[in-house]
Amino acid sequence: MKKVFLIFCFLFFIVFDLNVANAKIVVFNTKTLKYHNVYCKYAQKCTVNCIKLEQEKAIKRGGKACKVCGG
Repeated sequence: MKKVFLIFCFLFFIVFDLNVANAKIVVFNTKTLKYHNVYCKYAQKCTVNCIKLEQEKAIKRGGKACKVCGG
C-alpha cells in the first residue's frame, strides 16, 4: 500500500510539473485587453496597465493576442 501511494505521489508531481512548465507567460494590458509575448516591442513599452500572467488566464479575462507578435 505504501508503494502504491508513493508511486501515485510521484506521478502526480510529474504531471503537475509538466503543466506548470507549459504555462506561457504573457504581458497583459488590462486597459486594452491585448496580450503580448514578453519580447514584443509593445510589451516592453507597456508600463502602466500591464501585468505578467499566464496566457490562459489572459484569455479568460477577455484578452486578445497582439497582431504583431501573436501573443
